[in-house]
Amino acid sequence: MVPHSRLLSLSALVLVIGLAGCGFLQPKEQIRGNKVDADQMKELTPGTSTRADVTALLGSPTLHASFDDNTWLYVSEVTRPRIGGTQAVEQQNVVVVTFDNKGILSAIKTKNQDDSLPVTVVERTTPSPGSEASFLQQLLGNIGRFNAAGASTATGSAPSGGAPKPY
Repeated sequence: MVPHSRLLSLSALVLVIGLAGCGFLQPKEQIRGNKVDADQMKELTPGTSTRADVTALLGSPTLHASFDDNTWLYVSEVTRPRIGGTQAVEQQNVVVVTFDNKGILSAIKTKNQDDSLPVTVVERTTPSPGSEASFLQQLLGNIGRFNAAGASTATGSAPSGGAPKPY
């Protein structure tokens, strides 16, 4: 009975070590955007740092605010690939840097996923003018419209194919 318990404990040990090794097979995380380091942000001082200081330390902003050129946004996202090619968002940050009219840093704010608001997508179709043709109308709609020579049967219209007629 002793060899049976040793075999059971040895197989449990092999199973635990095998499952621990599966963590190495995980895909690497991917950093998208401009991830700002917290230590770099500590070097910026509101009231004294300028736009040039911010650019030298943090790099170019991801984007400027739509209606205010004195607000810079540094957007970053850490994702990890999932099965099926989708991306799992693990971390999402936005650093909002605002300047006064003289180009002096006035405030730095950090936002994350908890500060985000849900966005609902409206699923509508754009109406198009005309009638709604059924499948059979679409399939059989061109029968008899064109003759074998390639010219349209409608009077006064241009040929349906080929090169244009010379003047």
